[in-house]
Amino acid sequence: MEGRVDVVLPCLDEAEALPGVLAALPEGFDAVVCDNGSTDGTPDLAERLGALVVHETRKGYGAAVHTGLEATRTEVVAVIDADGSLDPAEMPAMVRLLLDTDADLVVGRRVPQARGVWPWHARVSNLVLSGLMRARGVGVRDIAPIRVARRQALLDLGITDRAFGYPLELLIRAGAAGWRIREVDVAYRPRAGGRSKVSGSVKGTARAVRDMSVAIARTRPAAAAGGTGTR
Repeated sequence: MEGRVDVVLPCLDEAEALPGVLAALPEGFDAVVCDNGSTDGTPDLAERLGALVVHETRKGYGAAVHTGLEATRTEVVAVIDADGSLDPAEMPAMVRLLLDTDADLVVGRRVPQARGVWPWHARVSNLVLSGLMRARGVGVRDIAPIRVARRQALLDLGITDRAFGYPLELLIRAGAAGWRIREVDVAYRPRAGGRSKVSGSVKGTARAVRDMSVAIARTRPAAAAGGTGTR
């Protein structure tokens, strides 16, 4: 597996979008699909398309990501949504940035590619949450929707959130640990398939903000802002 990168894809009913996402994975990037209780055949489809499939019965984005991360086999790993809104072609440059600089974590900042991709309620919540992150010394402007890091370092952070607060706790813990965080612009496209479970409704966004706010409140602040940065 030397030189390869395992890509964790947390999935809940993504059968419509997943084939396109898997087909778009660059050479050297291998899919690890963690199914979180799909009823649309997502895990069977993923296996037929060559992905390593693991299962997590506990509901929650963080639960699926954590179980998927534990199943990875490579030194460097990536995490990306399986709904087609983010382009897997962004990942090789992110991996190069991780390996060729002093970065410990490379994350994406979403740049909408079409009108309506990012509904107003999701955009506002992101502004609030990223503002809270910067107040904690983590200089990012998005909540790490796509990310690349070293596998063991991620596990050693000891992230406990198993809901939508997972990426916020990751960023706060990384900042507190003095990680050098690099944020890069990534294209944010219309999702392939049905409505987003988070940004697709005010209720979904509110639930995610609740989980993320809890994660921020209970996680120790970063010691200093010097460990983070953007590009």
